Amino acid sequence: MREFLAMGGYGAFVWAAYGATLLVLVGLFWQSWHAARKRTAEAERARAERRAQARGPVQAIVAERRPSAGPSES
Repeated sequence: MREFLAMGGYGAFVWAAYGATLLVLVGLFWQSWHAARKRTAEAERARAERRAQARGPVQAIVAERRPSAGPSES
C-alpha cells in the first residue's frame, strides 16, 4: 500500500494534482448550484409579477361587464 501511495517517488505531485482537481470540481459544482438557485428564484419572481400584472386589468374589465343587479330584461 505504501508503494502505491508513493507512486515511484511522484506521489506528492500526483496526490496534489488529484486534490487540486477535486477542489476545482467541488467549487464549480457549488458555483453552478448557487447560480441555478438564484436564477430559479428570479424566474419565479418574474412569473409572479407577470401574473399579478395580468390579473389586474382583466379583473377590472370583467367587473365592468358584469351586470350589477341580476339579469337584465331587454
